[in-house]
Amino acid sequence: KFLGNPEERRYIRDELLVAGKFDICVTSFEMAIKEKTTLRRFSWRYIIIDEAHRIKNENSLLSKTMRLFSTNFRLLITGTPLQNNLHELWALLNFLLPEVFSSAETFDEWFQISGENDQQEVVQQL
Repeated sequence: KFLGNPEERRYIRDELLVAGKFDICVTSFEMAIKEKTTLRRFSWRYIIIDEAHRIKNENSLLSKTMRLFSTNFRLLITGTPLQNNLHELWALLNFLLPEVFSSAETFDEWFQISGENDQQEVVQQL
């Protein structure tokens, strides 16, 4: 686990992470933000995000931080992928497959969303 006070994290960073003595790194969102410089040094095979609805705003610090990490595969776990509007769903899909879901405007066109009422109808159907 990559958690703890600064001294504990320094030990984990210097003795375990940098030396590559780990198979899995489990951390929190808060630690990912605090330790982004360290975590960006690695090319991760997988990044698995629980409570993924926390990155539904692509402009939030957390979402921007998670997008910095180089990964081969990404998996999002959430019980609420769609809470308020389709843009939130686009933000999650954009995180997973940015080359496919690169444009929110194109995504809106796919669903032919012209206004708030149309959007709420699609959200209810999904």
